[in-house]
Amino acid sequence: MVSRRDNIGPAIVFLLLMCGGGVASWFLAAPALSEMARPDYDVTRMVFYYSTLPRLATALIAGAALALSGALFQQVLRNPLADPTTLGVSAGANLALVVTSLFLPDLLGAGRDLVALIGSAAAAVIVVSLGARRGFSPYSLVLSGLVLSLWCGGLAAILTYLNQRYLSSLFIWGAGSLAQQSWVIPLSLLWKLAVIAISCAFVMRPLSLLDLGESSSTALGVRLVRLRFIVIALAVALAAFVTSAVGVIGFIGLVAPTIARLSGARRPAQLILWSPLIGAGLLFFADSILQLVAGGLGDFLPTGAVTAIFGSPLLLALLPRLRIRHRLQSPAFRRPRRWDGTRPVVIAAAGLLVLLLVSAFLGRDVNGGWAFTSGEFSYDVLAIRMPKILAALTSGAMLAVAGSILQRLTGNEMASPEVLGISAGATFGVAIALFAVAPGFSGQFAFAVAGAISVLFVIFVSSRRSAFAPERVLLAGIALSAMVDAVVGVLSSTGDPRAVLLMRWMSGSTYLIEGSTAAMEVALGAVLIAVSLAARRWLDILPLGPSPSAAVGIPLAKSRFALFGLAGLLTAAATLTVGPLSFIGLMGPHLAREAGLARALPQMVGAALIGGGLMVAADFVGRTIVSPYQIPAGLVSALIGAPFLMLMMRKRGVS
Repeated sequence: MVSRRDNIGPAIVFLLLMCGGGVASWFLAAPALSEMARPDYDVTRMVFYYSTLPRLATALIAGAALALSGALFQQVLRNPLADPTTLGVSAGANLALVVTSLFLPDLLGAGRDLVALIGSAAAAVIVVSLGARRGFSPYSLVLSGLVLSLWCGGLAAILTYLNQRYLSSLFIWGAGSLAQQSWVIPLSLLWKLAVIAISCAFVMRPLSLLDLGESSSTALGVRLVRLRFIVIALAVALAAFVTSAVGVIGFIGLVAPTIARLSGARRPAQLILWSPLIGAGLLFFADSILQLVAGGLGDFLPTGAVTAIFGSPLLLALLPRLRIRHRLQSPAFRRPRRWDGTRPVVIAAAGLLVLLLVSAFLGRDVNGGWAFTSGEFSYDVLAIRMPKILAALTSGAMLAVAGSILQRLTGNEMASPEVLGISAGATFGVAIALFAVAPGFSGQFAFAVAGAISVLFVIFVSSRRSAFAPERVLLAGIALSAMVDAVVGVLSSTGDPRAVLLMRWMSGSTYLIEGSTAAMEVALGAVLIAVSLAARRWLDILPLGPSPSAAVGIPLAKSRFALFGLAGLLTAAATLTVGPLSFIGLMGPHLAREAGLARALPQMVGAALIGGGLMVAADFVGRTIVSPYQIPAGLVSALIGAPFLMLMMRKRGVS
């Protein structure tokens, strides 16, 4: 029987959110209401009725829908971190809508919701299938979903980058804009939410029985497979409808059920009831405060990015509450083979040389055909290409070496600068530099280093209580990445001309790299990689554990701090050229390890060669595949790297 006392806390939270949003909305609407009393102010009256009020209604309905979606995901998957954002469902819908709007716009008029449903369903199938292999482990589900979100975001960024005429509108809508011009969207969302809410009533009893455990609920007649399919379908539909209408609103589905649970809603029926109400009040409050603070910019600042800024810290705070039922396997540091440091390195060096020659001398001619560089213009062509090639090569090598350091220090073969959020921290530093100071290359590098080191510090402080468990470190890094990306998204949506420059830089484009910039990048890379190779003894011994390391005289705290700082420097320098999302720092060390390079020195050398080669190949593909347009090298490598990470997760067994 549901206790009335359990409902008091959620009710108080709901009333406080509604009162706060109501007060903020009153300050927003008061000037318009005073002017509406005058008979000659028809424009003000129309704006109030057809823009202000529909926006407030949309915030309430969208917040309720996302919160209900998150509550359903959390209950059926038994995962307190599940929501449309962390499971990649919203990102899948957003990507499907972006692709359709650019290439098949006629389909949007016929079935915008259907397009969003297809994208959301595809994302849900991928994530749930990966999670099913690990018994729906909370970590595997959320990690798969967030990585899928990164991949969908990268592809959407490529499409947006190639269609810069629609850059601002696509970006603001994709980041979650509640701006309205009529009552069409809120009324459409309202009846869809009502239908799904009624459907939830029919699955409430079997959902409640899941609290008894899978064995007990099955014994009582619950068909788990069918129940999961129905409930996930309902949750996916809710997220798809909201994304179709207003874009991606981040973390409401995570925050609202968490607040409901912490305030006293412990039973499934209470959670399903109070989560939508709290979600409605939360988004209503957040959007009202945003409009009040932003003033005239309120229609241009994406509400979804703002909610992500506050949702990511909550995700970090919730990590210690998760029970680790499934652990990711740590990399096996195999005994070195006789040819451990010779044959794979020679093969990688030869392959890199071939890639460099192809990238430098092969390209597209004016007619779109393939042609080798020769003749009187060859020097001019090489003068343009070589700085870009060298910058891509150096950046890929630095990211791969940084990834090797991080993987050996954390004992986690899925650690990398991109996954741990270090690249996102460097991005945040560069964004602050561009918008606040606007320095040159050296100044941007200093800000990028500060951002990368700051993210490293937060990750390992938040993961220290769990003894740096690989799953917690990964999720902490991805949560910080989401928060930093949201902050950068808010900056990018202000309409400032530097936002386009920031977007181009984040995509990892080498288009504007000149000889002087490439020379500085090569010099930085040479110094930092040389220092990393000099630390090979530490990296060979530290993975063995604290006791063996201390026994041979290695200062644990100082060595770890120095190596993490070195990884941050390498990441910051590389991110300046290839952007924050290349996954080279993940692929390079892994491929080197698969080639048999187990010791630190050969692994770093092999990873540097492989990482540099992958980035050179990505730059070549991006430069030639849609010539005369250019796809940024960072985004090309990201589209390969994210599926690569998910394939690694699929192969890792449960220990």
